[in-house]
Amino acid sequence: MPTATKTEPYKVADLSRAAEGRLLIDWAESRMPVLGALREKYRQTKPLRGQRIAGCLHVTKETAVLVETLAAAGAEVAWSGCNPLSTNDAVAAALAASGVRVYAWHGQSVEDFYWCIDQTLGIRPTLTLDDGADLIFRLHSQHQDLLAHVLGGSEETTTGVQRLKAMAADGKLAYPVIGVNESETKWDFDNVYGTGQSSLDGILRATSVLLAGKNFVVAGYGHCGRGCALRAAGSGANVIVTEIKPTAALKAALEGYRVLPMDEAAAIGDIFITATGMKDVIVRRHFERMKDGAIVCNTGHYDCEVNLKELGAMARSVRTLRQNCEEYSLRDGRRIYVLAKGRLVNLAAAEGHPSEVMDMSFSNQLQAMLLLAREGKQLPKAVHKLPEELDQEIAGMKLATMGVGIDRLTPEQTAYLTDYSHGT
Repeated sequence: MPTATKTEPYKVADLSRAAEGRLLIDWAESRMPVLGALREKYRQTKPLRGQRIAGCLHVTKETAVLVETLAAAGAEVAWSGCNPLSTNDAVAAALAASGVRVYAWHGQSVEDFYWCIDQTLGIRPTLTLDDGADLIFRLHSQHQDLLAHVLGGSEETTTGVQRLKAMAADGKLAYPVIGVNESETKWDFDNVYGTGQSSLDGILRATSVLLAGKNFVVAGYGHCGRGCALRAAGSGANVIVTEIKPTAALKAALEGYRVLPMDEAAAIGDIFITATGMKDVIVRRHFERMKDGAIVCNTGHYDCEVNLKELGAMARSVRTLRQNCEEYSLRDGRRIYVLAKGRLVNLAAAEGHPSEVMDMSFSNQLQAMLLLAREGKQLPKAVHKLPEELDQEIAGMKLATMGVGIDRLTPEQTAYLTDYSHGT
């Protein structure tokens, strides 16, 4: 682990891995044609010239493509990872070698995590880009002298958007934020198909277990939980959903899943994954009911959904059996296996979402930065959505790269949409 200092223009684990990281970035770039097309478009006009962007988002190969696109559009960029276990050290090295101010490494302490955010704020940002809102909260609480420079920010994930809306409602948000997660081309693709595939990828890398025939418990049936349920069912698992929201539980039931309270699901589950954004989803009373050999993991942004402190108090010993797989041996002889220390299993134990879905999410991030650079001074200090036409434009570009054509309304059909004179 590198020693944090305040004198270097970057801090990564091992700069010698830059060539390895560059190959990963090149692979992601080949799978992200929409963002690539936007990069070429804005490379010429430099609409972000003069903007200084501080970003706090998982340092993956896909994120690197976004960072280099922002730079190609004229921005000065400084970056940190938004989760202590989600940084790909080879990718971080490649960014550093290319001149990006990047402060990130896998396995950071909490102290180092915030030190890295502080380094990115050293550029005195005019724009912020967040995943989980830690950078925004840090800026508001510890660097209030910099707030006057900021035109606006963007937020990538559900948890961050929820927290920022609460902050805005309290009158504490000092600049406008675009909730990229509110865009359909983000939440209905990245959250569903990205989270579903990458979370199961993380589970399999950490355990290599057979999913078919297992009782697979998904806590939370939002978009991320739905994606996990969809992919687990496709692998032959028996999916059980736990929920607190009646309409979400009803959707799960009508889509063919068994719906139970966690108190009941705990006794029959083989694999548990939390996707709620809420703390203490799985706690001591659930661990007390679990089978010997139960596997527990989380795909929500923060590591508070599974209460590992309570599990640790029940254990007589803990050992690492495989990378990202810890065995808690309980005093009654049962064993419970925790993946990726309760952090994002899809990023800590795998590579995060596939490049193809991040192509759309990160195109939204680019559009958010462009919009804020133009209009940030005029926008209210609240959480905003990207315009619907941008959402549809990105979806249309994605379809074109896939060779998929769609119909268009005729002028007569367009007129019919708003013609209230037609009856039955």
